[in-house]
Amino acid sequence: MNILVIDAQGGGIGRQLVAAVKKNLPGVTVTAVGTNAAATSAMVKAGADHAATGENAVVVGCRRADVIVGPIGIVIADALYGEITPAMARAVAQSGARRILIPINHCDNIVVGVEDLSIGKLLQDVLRELRKIVDSPDEI
Repeated sequence: MNILVIDAQGGGIGRQLVAAVKKNLPGVTVTAVGTNAAATSAMVKAGADHAATGENAVVVGCRRADVIVGPIGIVIADALYGEITPAMARAVAQSGARRILIPINHCDNIVVGVEDLSIGKLLQDVLRELRKIVDSPDEI
């Protein structure tokens, strides 16, 4: 199973995601794609199996992924301080992969009806959803 982690800016959320997935779901492949070199580097240091940077890497990665994980901004053009291009948002949204989007209320995008949880709690929720998919990929 190929899990694509997409992140922007400094890659802090992506770094934590990659580390948590590698620790808790042995046997899955984690591909990290950063919108910039700093984000990619952070995810590589966290143990990503494969990594790339930029718009085309997001587009190609979305075609090859079974699951896409990242902050909710990855499906919103111009989000994350402009680092998410319309092509990136479209690739994530139109991918045949399952998407696990983390509700981060930053960059003028506010998700109502969602508790303001710590990153640690959000990562636990991501891992719980990934575990369901990994354990029973055809049932979800």
